[in-house]
Amino acid sequence: MKLLENKVAIVTGAARGIGEAIALKLAEHGAHVAFTYISDSSAEKAQALQQKIEALGVKGKAYQSNAADFAASETFVNDVTKEFGTIDICVNNAGISKDNLLLRMSQDQWDDVMNVNLKSVFNMTKQVIRPMMKAKKGSIINMSSIIGIRGNAGQSSYAASKAGIIGFTKSVAHELGSRNIRCNAIAPGFIETDMTHYLKDGDASKAFLEKIPLGRFGKAEEIADTTLFLASDLSSYITGQVISACGGLNI
Repeated sequence: MKLLENKVAIVTGAARGIGEAIALKLAEHGAHVAFTYISDSSAEKAQALQQKIEALGVKGKAYQSNAADFAASETFVNDVTKEFGTIDICVNNAGISKDNLLLRMSQDQWDDVMNVNLKSVFNMTKQVIRPMMKAKKGSIINMSSIIGIRGNAGQSSYAASKAGIIGFTKSVAHELGSRNIRCNAIAPGFIETDMTHYLKDGDASKAFLEKIPLGRFGKAEEIADTTLFLASDLSSYITGQVISACGGLNI
């Protein structure tokens, strides 16, 4: 059974990793998917993903757009609305990390993480609620992190941005619930992606695995499954919540 037949979904930062897995999962369940990538170096991967989506029998389109830029986000959402007709689902996935001890962290490093991780969620949500309010329905899913819940040394900027997403998510859920628009967050733990590859080697890997009750790193597809649940009517009475998909790290 396809859970998202003929729905229209936006996924930011989908050229690789968790974003790519989410875009494909939503498409597998019948959603038409518009997604963003930011750099020229990702263009080839983005086009390949578009072809994979279309091979599933739905519409897919890659847009080079910076979710951290308000004007670019407005243009992107307007273009998607014109091309696809509406927006039912928005997955705010774009994110970066620039880890450093606070003592050594520069202002630019802090600002870059805040803009990409947190300001992008404001930018995109601000834009997609217009077509969603018109349709009187919608699901907004924001990608937070277990680090935004528990913190981590050397990741104060990342933790602050991801914690901010949680507060934003809960506030938006309060504001838009009466319009039948749901807003939830996912807090992934340590997931096997390009951003976490360095954690899988030697003693570092062993130390992290000892903290995870399930004893392994998560897979991008498992975060995609959680996203599918929140995007579909299976979660129709769930809003303002944070699902920790972390293998038990947050117990």
